[in-house]
Amino acid sequence: MEELRIWVDDPWLEPYKRDIFRLHEKIAIKRQELAGYDKPLYDSVNAHLWYGTHRVGDEVVFREWAPDASEIYLIGEINGWRKDSAYAFSKIKNGNWELRLPAKKVRNGTLFKWLVCSNNIEGERLPAYAFRCLQDPVTKLFSAQYLEPSDYQWKNDKKSRVKNPLIYEAHIGMSSEYEEIASFSYFRKEVLPRIKDLGYNTLQLMALQEHPYYGSFGYQVANFFALSSRFGTPDEFRFLVDEAHGMGISVIMDIVHSHSVNNTLEGISRIDHSEDLYFHPGSRGDHPAWNSKCFNYGKNEVLMFLLSNCKYWMEEFHLDGFRFDGVTSMIYLDHGLGRDFTDYSCYFGTNRDEDALVYLALANQLIKEINPNALVIAEDMSGMPGLATPYKNGGIGFDYRMSMGVPDHWIKWIKELKDEQWNVGEIFRELSNKRDDEKTISYAECHDQALVGDKTIIFRLLDKEMYSSMSLNVQSLVVDRGIALHKMIRLATISAAGNGYLNFMGNEFGHPEWIDFPREGNNFSLFYARRQWSLADNPLLKYKFLRNFDKAMIRLFKKEKIFEKRPELLCEDNHRQLLAFIRGEHLFVFNYNPQISFPDFEFSAPEGLYQMVLSTDSKAFGGFSRIGDKEVHHTECVAGTGLLKIYIPSRCAVVFKKSGQATN
Repeated sequence: MEELRIWVDDPWLEPYKRDIFRLHEKIAIKRQELAGYDKPLYDSVNAHLWYGTHRVGDEVVFREWAPDASEIYLIGEINGWRKDSAYAFSKIKNGNWELRLPAKKVRNGTLFKWLVCSNNIEGERLPAYAFRCLQDPVTKLFSAQYLEPSDYQWKNDKKSRVKNPLIYEAHIGMSSEYEEIASFSYFRKEVLPRIKDLGYNTLQLMALQEHPYYGSFGYQVANFFALSSRFGTPDEFRFLVDEAHGMGISVIMDIVHSHSVNNTLEGISRIDHSEDLYFHPGSRGDHPAWNSKCFNYGKNEVLMFLLSNCKYWMEEFHLDGFRFDGVTSMIYLDHGLGRDFTDYSCYFGTNRDEDALVYLALANQLIKEINPNALVIAEDMSGMPGLATPYKNGGIGFDYRMSMGVPDHWIKWIKELKDEQWNVGEIFRELSNKRDDEKTISYAECHDQALVGDKTIIFRLLDKEMYSSMSLNVQSLVVDRGIALHKMIRLATISAAGNGYLNFMGNEFGHPEWIDFPREGNNFSLFYARRQWSLADNPLLKYKFLRNFDKAMIRLFKKEKIFEKRPELLCEDNHRQLLAFIRGEHLFVFNYNPQISFPDFEFSAPEGLYQMVLSTDSKAFGGFSRIGDKEVHHTECVAGTGLLKIYIPSRCAVVFKKSGQATN
């Protein structure tokens, strides 16, 4: 059996070598089946260039895969939305259908649908490969729209590889200050400069694929190849990506390949009236928690649909990669629901969907063929080993895995423990816990914690005081505590993180309240589906302190390349709630004690001079300036050991940079 690096790096995988090797071979065989022997996937993954609607010379060609259909008709503005034999498709081979019309008959921007007949049933459908869909403002139904190829001229090259992603997670529609659905143009003009100013190097955009229900946050996708029309035109999105690249910001999208909306009037469910064209038949095809359809990754046509989808988004819009949503749901037959992954046996055996793992491995290979510098992240809460390990070593090939347990730990500590009960050793271990062979992205909170039904960190810390005590002229011990811990939580998360960091739009300044999209329960209000940037811009409010700290923190990590070294624990004093660890040349010291400042916190540290480069207690960040801005400390050699003694105030964290050698 060929030796793969994965079980050398992680000896706990030794009992599962046969399972790992079998999957490794299965991926190789499927790749060869799709691409041919020793050929790139890129050349074979082109379903989006054949299916859907395309201008070919002086014709417009319409194609669909619908094996169970008996007839298909084009209906739309072109023929008064009537069933007309002049617009009937011809059945060709392998369950495919085709209609060719003179280009002069199909105007740019025309709306259309399919009328699909099967076994005396007929119904309107949208093309599986619809590249643009528009919603009727009255009926709320979607139609496909024919667009001529774009002549957009790109000005900026695609971004080079981001070694350590500092990710700003954002939703275009809710990025406006006002009660409206914001546009790509609004985001480009008003939000993108804020992201650049904060220092983030990666923009992760949600809800780009068309979805019929806005309140799904983009996670109930109907039209996988269609950019959501709510936010503007494809060229307006290209302009946004282009400008982000010009600012040195990579752009990745939250891609949903874990399931599909089960609607039939929109999307690909029952497109030819069969239930299992793209999905598993019977109960396996229905997601028990999401009320959606589950893809059958064992079908080559489904693989080509999803792989082509990756290629389409990267080539059409110059995206720099993807964050794959719902990976846990994909790779286990029970979707990981109600399961605690307590030991390695949970990752193997009859519960894992190897077809889904094959797809994910092939997707990673294809993405890197398109752009070797692409960034690919897995959203997996199970911790399956090998997911973020290169395929050549025996893994699936993601670059990074989201550290989904980190925000859960912060919620637990805030919610269940008094301040004086926080265990600094546990905090360090949980935040820094990762396998050596995998890269991770950490975050204190993302969009999940900001949605109705949950609470952001700032809301948990301040509660009702947020509404009455965020003015500079109002004194509040609750707010003082909340602001101090908000900064410390973020600094602890990023400084103990594996390889990158993520923040959700507005959370950097402690955006008040939750996210609640328009729905029947709130009278379809947009009041809570927006971002109040003016709160952080207002010099009379305390939100600016959190924003200023986030900016300083992000810029420090970017400039100093702190992620390149792993954190090493120097001291944990759980009784006094003091924590110190070093990462390369940077020393991080935390005092979680809510009341006691320590004038002489002493611990062993590598010999040298240590100059303070960041303090959560700075006045610019809403602190009390109990430490001088330019403090320098040096180690003293005692019995051959370097000892450092510093003053660390209560509820404060400080970052020092080591420079030179200490002299006694």
